[in-house]
Amino acid sequence: MADRSLRGMRIGAQSLQSEDGVVFADRADYTYRCEVCSRETVMTFSTEAELPETWECRYCGAAATLLVDSKPVEIDRSGEKVARTHWDMLLERRTRAELEEILQERLNYLRARRGQKIGA
Repeated sequence: MADRSLRGMRIGAQSLQSEDGVVFADRADYTYRCEVCSRETVMTFSTEAELPETWECRYCGAAATLLVDSKPVEIDRSGEKVARTHWDMLLERRTRAELEEILQERLNYLRARRGQKIGA
């Protein structure tokens, strides 16, 4: 078994690739300011990269906004969909008067099943 072992190399400890001929992308530093703790975070991105408008604050975890010329970037939220509740979807299908009528019918049905007086 000892004759099959590899000698002179730590497997996985070092890469066999070299950095010869590698051209690194141009990089630039961009600053993000947290909306909660007001701390600034400097991130390094490639100059060709599309910059995210927000970044997670490394201090408190809240959303930090990209600063351009020491001012926060205006984030366009017009394309975002607003979450609809079940009530909103129900009101798209029925009017409030129809819902009142259906409610009253169901209450009358349940009261009749229990043997209660309908007017009570």
